[in-house]
Order: sequence, then C-alpha cells, then structure tokens
Amino acid sequence: MEEVSELIFQSISDGVFTVNENRIITSFNRAAEEITGFSAGEAVGKHCFDIFRTEVCHTRCALKDTLQHHDPVENARVNIITRQGHELPISVTTTLLKDDGGGVVGAVEFFRDLSDIEHLERRLDERRAIDDIVSVNREMQKLVQLLPDVAKSECSVLIEGPSGSGKELVAQVIHNLSPRKYGPYIKLNCAALPASLLESELFGYVKGAFTDAKRDKPGQFCLANGGTLLLDEISEMDVSLQVKLLRVLNNGEYRPLGSTKTMHTDARILAATNADLRKCIESGTFREDLYFRINVVELRIPSLRDRPNDIPILADFFLRKFQGKTGKPIERLSPEAIASLRKYHFPGNVRELENAVEHAFVMCHGEEILPGHLPLAITRESEGVNGVTPGKQHEEDVIVETLRRNRGNRTLAAKELGIHRSTLWRKMKTYGLDT
Repeated sequence: MEEVSELIFQSISDGVFTVNENRIITSFNRAAEEITGFSAGEAVGKHCFDIFRTEVCHTRCALKDTLQHHDPVENARVNIITRQGHELPISVTTTLLKDDGGGVVGAVEFFRDLSDIEHLERRLDERRAIDDIVSVNREMQKLVQLLPDVAKSECSVLIEGPSGSGKELVAQVIHNLSPRKYGPYIKLNCAALPASLLESELFGYVKGAFTDAKRDKPGQFCLANGGTLLLDEISEMDVSLQVKLLRVLNNGEYRPLGSTKTMHTDARILAATNADLRKCIESGTFREDLYFRINVVELRIPSLRDRPNDIPILADFFLRKFQGKTGKPIERLSPEAIASLRKYHFPGNVRELENAVEHAFVMCHGEEILPGHLPLAITRESEGVNGVTPGKQHEEDVIVETLRRNRGNRTLAAKELGIHRSTLWRKMKTYGLDT
C-alpha cells in the first residue's frame, strides 16, 4: 500500500512536499524537483524557507499559518527563487497532516508554476492596451511593437508628432503597459499656462509663498509620485523652468514655491511636442542638456497625410465608437464618403478625422454615411486622392490595401479611391497586381 501511495505522490503533476511541525521538509516529489531545481536529496531535512526563499517565508508563510491556526490556505500566489536564482511565480495550497489518532504531525503543500499563465496574461494585457492604436502603416506598426519594451523600462520618453496625431494616446498606452499602471497618470499642457503658474502647478507651493497662497498645495510632481507625468507641448516651457525640470529628471528632487525643504518624486516623465526641438535649441528657446535628458527614447508619430491607408480603417474605428455612444443605426461609410476622406489632406490629423465622423453621425439619419454628411471642408477638397496621384511613393500600397479591403472587387475599390474603374485597372497592370 505504501508503494502505491509513493507512486501516486511521485506522479502528481503539481509540486508536492510535506513538512513536520517545525517546517522541516520530510518528502519532496518529482514535480517539486522540476519546478524548484532542487533535488529531493537536497530538500529533505531542510527548512522549507531555505528551499523556497519567498518574500513571505518569514512573515506570511502559508505553511506556518496552517500549522499555527489549523486553517488551510488555497491558491495563494507567491514568488520563489529557484536553485538557479530565477524568480518564479507559483500558486500555493496547504493543509494539515494528521496521524491515525487525529493529532497534527505536519502539513502538506501543493504548488503550481504560474509563469506560463502570467506570461499569457501579460501578452493579453499588452494587446488590450494597444487596441486603440489603429494603423496598417509600417512606421506606426514598428512604433506599436516598441511600446511594450519602452513601457517596461523606467526611462524618459520623447513623443514627437503633429497636433492631433495621437501623442497623448501613445503616452497613455506606455503608462498602461508599465509597472506603474496602477499609479496615477497625469497630463499637463505646458502651453496652457504662463511660466509663473506652470511653475506652481508643477512644483506646488506652501502657505504664504505669495499673496493668494492661503494653504499648501501639492504640485503635479507630488501627485504623480509612483505614476507617470506627461508634459505635453514641452517646447513651450520657459527656459528658467527647464533648468528646474532638469534637476527633477537628474535626481528626482524639487522644491515647492516658498519652501526651503527639498522634496523627492518617483514620477516617470514623458514629454510630447509638435515642434522640432533641435530648431528650438538653435534659436535658444530650449536647453540642449534637457533635450538629451528627455530623449532617452524617441518616438515619432507620422501625420495622417503620410499614412493614407489608415484613413478608411480609422474612419471605421470611429464609426464603431460613435455607434456605441449614440445608439444610432449607422452601419457604414459609403465608398464615396471614404473617397472624400482620402482626398482630404487632414491638417488636424487623426483628431480631425474623428471629429469628421462625429459630425457625420449628427447629420446622418440613415444606415450609411454619405459625402454630404461630412464637414464642408472635406467635401470641397478638390485635390487628388492621397496616395494615388501619379508619383506618390505609396500608390501601390494604397491600391493593394483598398483591393484587399474590398475583397478584390475593382468597382468598389475604384469608388473608394475616387477614380474610374478603368483607371484602377491600368494602375493594377502597371504594378503587376492581381485581385
């Protein structure tokens, strides 16, 4: 009977080990050996905390609680250190061991490796976090692929791109994917406040610092402690403030206005701008040392006119968004409406496209958005289709993507592109394309 019990013990896929009342290991199965890296010979006779070395071994040990209070512990998550020195997440379940007379002789622990499950959960979290960045553009795809690694680091990030291109969205994704995701996320527009107010907003002030300072007020560096602070339009920050910001970036130290006490912040700084900071450096409006301090990682977001293939899929993304918000039974944009959008140069970038679709939702009372439902600035645009006029670098890519979206239907693709079907056919022959 004992041989059968031993065979079962060794065959269990979970790690299992037993301890006596002093938490000394008395048995250790094969799965426990594989998970921890320790052999049974190395483990048996040792205290369990010498083998598992978790962060809770001497404070909230599950086996200790079970032995002291006689209560089982179920699926507690802890990190152990393997024999090879790697940190490993496991799920722990414990219960008492009793002799034939009901007396407590020790405890048993079942544990399971959670590393594969947690890796999958992290991948799903990353996927959800970047779902709002909709793009088929190669540059944008490269940027999206970088975001998880950028987020996991603690480095400063400079996000560059024209107004309305999605800089704030990228910053939000970096925060959401970072270890700071449960901490505060604060945005501050440096162009929205004069230098004196911006300084008090950033660093805070103490009572009596100036006439209206009737009580202490924490600044954004204090409020963002343990989280992320986005400094938008950082090129508009006064040079005198840039010196103080550099100090915070170098050692995390700052002083509230009117205070002699140095404060410390653990906020991660992200910066965003639509200006060319190198030109600002040349003109003397931006410090070169601050530029290199915030530019540990540089992310450039292309304008919407440089990614014309994104216009139809972004328009459809916003259509689904406003469907949920308004409840209106609008199902699609007509090929003619998409063609009108593609003809427009979108100086306001993605934000202007979103506004255009929202405008269409107000004007449309049917199931399909037509060109007449779009803003006049778009329908009056008389330029050729972005990306398909002769000589455009991405012409072939635009045609391929449009054909793919319309499942090879040249009539629908030509309508969406705003060109005649025969013109599309000639261009397909030129590039050797086949539906």
